[in-house]
Amino acid sequence: MYNMSEKPPRSRLATLLLLLVCVAGIYASYLTQGIVNEHLQLKRFGPQQERFLHLESLNGAQAVTCFIWAWIILQVMVMTGRSSKADMASWHDYWRAGITNSVGPACGMVALKNITYSAQVLAKSCKMVPVMLMGVMLHGKRYTFVEYVCMSLIGLGVAAFAQKGRAGGVVSPNPLLGYSLCLVNLAFDGYTNATQDEINKRHPRNSSIHMMCWMNFWTAIYYAAYMFLPCALPGAGGTCTGMDLVSFCSRHPDALLDLVIFCLCGAIGQLFIFFTIKTFGSLVTTLVCTTRKFFNILLSVVWNGNPLLANQWLGVAMVFAGLLMQGYMKGKKPHHKKKAD
Repeated sequence: MYNMSEKPPRSRLATLLLLLVCVAGIYASYLTQGIVNEHLQLKRFGPQQERFLHLESLNGAQAVTCFIWAWIILQVMVMTGRSSKADMASWHDYWRAGITNSVGPACGMVALKNITYSAQVLAKSCKMVPVMLMGVMLHGKRYTFVEYVCMSLIGLGVAAFAQKGRAGGVVSPNPLLGYSLCLVNLAFDGYTNATQDEINKRHPRNSSIHMMCWMNFWTAIYYAAYMFLPCALPGAGGTCTGMDLVSFCSRHPDALLDLVIFCLCGAIGQLFIFFTIKTFGSLVTTLVCTTRKFFNILLSVVWNGNPLLANQWLGVAMVFAGLLMQGYMKGKKPHHKKKAD
């Protein structure tokens, strides 16, 4: 945990106020984004009652927005002497991580066609479960008793949540497929994080803004190819997702507004997360992001009138108890840094 007594370059009150600003920024950005995400998932637009079917395209649009946002900030930092290009990784070092950063979140978005937003948020909070299982099975790693307790709480919590849950108006309810897509999302996220760690290891002075910029650049490139390349290939027979998205937003301006809000919230939220990691450390950021996910679920219940059953509330409590216990144990380990989700 961030230690207020470590003689920061500001008063204790100023430091506390800055932390509150960071928490408010992360909460406001991602809670709003969650509302918009679920709105696009559930709403039927226009007289024809059309659904917004290309949920994965939200990630592509957000990547473009985040790239432009981070690139502008990066240029300002270089011009003002606060950053040197010589300190940074090359822009093409991120191309591999960009692939998994595109495919993984896309699977998470497609999962929303099969499970509710609350279920998706909860499932994506369980990153440590596949990480520990793969560590044991493939690398023979050993974990502490408390870590196994955390993993068990999280796994059993998701199982409890999935039992006899409400469909919540999703397009094609299929819990098995939905949770499987979330598992694929987590697996790809693990590779993305490992690749980012390797880049930072090779370039210790690499800035988070630089990583935000070029990770989103490659992600945007891959999404652009997926969404628009079929349009340029006559006779390919594929659906042109990009043109479908443009056509849908032109028919339904309220969907376009939701799309813009989603992208802006993602860009602003990423900046708050990077700044919080740099200023207060990864443990504080992890705890803030973990509690934020709980409030995402709570807000979904209140805002969209999508109540949870008793077994689902039990599952939520078990998952977040495991996550908070995991975060506390990480804080007690010396020299152990981990990036927040």
